[in-house]
Amino acid sequence: MHSSSKHKIQMTPELSCEIAIHGFLLWASMGFLVPVGILIMRKSYREECGRRLKILFYIHAVFQILSILLLTAGAIMSFKNFENSFNNDHQRLGLGLYGLVWLQFLIGIIRPRRGSKARSVWFVVHWILGIAVSLLGIINIYTGLQAYSKKTSRSARMWTILFTVEISLVVLFYLLQEKWEYIQKQGVILGNEPIQPTEQEISPNHKQKETSEEPC
Repeated sequence: MHSSSKHKIQMTPELSCEIAIHGFLLWASMGFLVPVGILIMRKSYREECGRRLKILFYIHAVFQILSILLLTAGAIMSFKNFENSFNNDHQRLGLGLYGLVWLQFLIGIIRPRRGSKARSVWFVVHWILGIAVSLLGIINIYTGLQAYSKKTSRSARMWTILFTVEISLVVLFYLLQEKWEYIQKQGVILGNEPIQPTEQEISPNHKQKETSEEPC
């Protein structure tokens, strides 16, 4: 009887509010700002230079800074108000995630200038850490929902479904963003069929050249 009581928390209005705020902060940080920041930075890869590239970069930086602040606030709330024996996956992942996020932030600050020899190494490290932070953040949200349901005996099914739908849309948009220009070139997005030149528009010289060459 005593061991089973450890797995459940007597919910009070104050504790329920604190858990809700903690969950919202972690979702806003790892479940929204980080994925959107990655999508924005992905879009900037197509920009070579200019004002648009700077705007996208600064939006990405602001989103990541906000995500760190929200994550730190959620971590402080967890240490202050919740039991942290680190005997479950959610707490362990959260601690590791917190360290990786700050490491990623510091690496982002010390980025070498574009064109330097260290830039390629920095980019690979920053990219790998970004993937690790994103995946751990998503997994930690799922484990947080499971821990909430286990300790309070309340269902988190609706929130799990909503978060799954959101992540699926983010992944879909990420993949679509990668192939957007290619799809447009294929005429799929606009629904336009390739326009073939008429007989009158093709000159005799053009016809002769076209017949002598093999088609692509």
